[in-house]
Amino acid sequence: MADFQTVEVKTDLLICGGGMAATGAAVEAAYWAKQHGLKVTLVDKAAMDRSGAVAMGLSAINQYVGLKDGQNTIQDYVEYVRNDLMGVTREDLVANIARHVDATVHLFEKWGLPIWKDAKGGYVHEGRWQLMINGESYKVLVAEAAKNALGMENIIERVFITEPLLDDDKIAGAVGFSVRENKFYVFKAKAVLVSMGGAVHVFKPRSVGEGLGRSWYPPFNSGASAYFTLRAGCEMTCQEVRFIPVRFKDAYGPVGAWFLLFKSRATNGLGEDYMKTNADELKKWSSYGGVKPVPANLRNWLMMIDVMKGKGPVYMRTEEAIKKISEAEQDPKVRAKKLKELESEAWEDFLDMTVSQALLWAATNTSPEEKPSEIAACEPYFIGSHSGASGAWISGPADIQNDASKKDYFWGYPCMATVPGVFCAGDASGASSHKFSSGSFTEGRIAAKAALRYILDHKEEPQVDEAEVAKLKERILRPLDLFTQHKNASTDANINPHYLRPKQAMFRLQKIMDEYAGGVGTQFTTSRELLLKGLELIGMLKTDFEKLGAEDHHELLRAWEMVHRTWQAESHIRSILFREETRWPGYYFRADKPAIDEANWKVFVNARWNPETGDWEMSKKPIHQIFGTKSEGHH
Repeated sequence: MADFQTVEVKTDLLICGGGMAATGAAVEAAYWAKQHGLKVTLVDKAAMDRSGAVAMGLSAINQYVGLKDGQNTIQDYVEYVRNDLMGVTREDLVANIARHVDATVHLFEKWGLPIWKDAKGGYVHEGRWQLMINGESYKVLVAEAAKNALGMENIIERVFITEPLLDDDKIAGAVGFSVRENKFYVFKAKAVLVSMGGAVHVFKPRSVGEGLGRSWYPPFNSGASAYFTLRAGCEMTCQEVRFIPVRFKDAYGPVGAWFLLFKSRATNGLGEDYMKTNADELKKWSSYGGVKPVPANLRNWLMMIDVMKGKGPVYMRTEEAIKKISEAEQDPKVRAKKLKELESEAWEDFLDMTVSQALLWAATNTSPEEKPSEIAACEPYFIGSHSGASGAWISGPADIQNDASKKDYFWGYPCMATVPGVFCAGDASGASSHKFSSGSFTEGRIAAKAALRYILDHKEEPQVDEAEVAKLKERILRPLDLFTQHKNASTDANINPHYLRPKQAMFRLQKIMDEYAGGVGTQFTTSRELLLKGLELIGMLKTDFEKLGAEDHHELLRAWEMVHRTWQAESHIRSILFREETRWPGYYFRADKPAIDEANWKVFVNARWNPETGDWEMSKKPIHQIFGTKSEGHH
């Protein structure tokens, strides 16, 4: 540790992360900061060009409301999100993003993102809210805009933010370390914008052995947002809501284009359409089973019923879909051309965002026009931007509230968590699902503008306890010292009585979560007794983390990623335990509480770790309906 130089960076606004939300924050913050002479610094553990969930590219923009053409309203979008999350959503947050997201998409197009156009020059929709794009370089384009806005001198890459710094009850900055150099960073800031993504590899993945590391959500998202906000003492919400996407099996290729654009259907191994044969099951899940589109978790659930009956494998009927579309053409020449186009679009869907799926199709002799391809439910992920909802409990905007919601949802600055000066966007903010890439960028913009307003209202320099910083430095770099000190105590550096290596810690966490918290190994099923045992084992694992060892900078990064993931895991177990019902079958099933309970549990479950006592505080928060249903109009 002695040879680690301490680098101090003083700034007004610190943006943590480099994904879509962080780039949105950078673009917006740069604009307002220049007008007020404020300094904005962005720090990312990776390199912004390929950082975050859009790193590999995307084949569609999943949130475009289309307000100008008058086909959809903000209320329509809020209703869609409310239904998909089985009634649990912060309508103020969803609406705030929805009213600004179209402008963001137009910016992307201006910056050079190719959005598909029809013969009349209009956008090609994949579904009601989705636009098709040629998105292999989506993130690179957006990162370029952020770099141009902020200037590279204000962007620090390859530095991993590890812990928050507090000044009494408000934020004062953050500390972290370089993953390339012997440098320990101390960032002092009046406000911190958290946008460090969600969490993957908390649960045992389906892809193990040579497939280890393959996941639907990027493997380098390790719960840094949840850890940072929890450790700062922020209230969290929806920590029980994990997301389980159904994707092409083993390489996790996207299914959206097949379902929405190609109008494909999925069947079980016997050729039965499980959405039809299991349709009666929908009636058990309150009114949500009857909405269109069917909520994502219920679509999963109908599929899982067949899998549990041994009716797998489940297939995406690609060959049917392609045949049906091409046969609509009467002229054989036009039909042949159409077939070629569809085949090309099918491959491009993967090449734009999940290259490994194209490789798997090639490796398994799968021609989508000739035979179906397997789909499966992935392992659980923690994500606030897709169909999950986990993240920090943040203030909504003043102007969207009604009288009832204002009391619970608004405390001064949009996107601010319950700790003053902490702002959250993208996967870091909870209860505002279905923002995806464009909405996360938009929320980053909203949060950055609010954070700068907060800074202008709170000009005083934060006070940082230097003794606390010294303690954090010692604790954060300890794994390096531990490894160096004890590596010669055994002939194999992996097997040592003095330390635990991060990869071993990861396997332990994943085994606990898989077996006790409802992972793929138990068909996503858990119960009170299983959760309590899981909590006990997590406690032991956290104790053993005092002995994490790291050989180099990269392994130090991995060690701290494991600490972050484990906090996400614990808040998840505690929240599932607290919510005594099954609200999202298809994401998780509580065998001891197997039904939805609208009377007692149509609420938000919030969790807070108290930094002073180390205790967890669980609470219910009311759900306020701000927007009516179609027949009622806006309240």
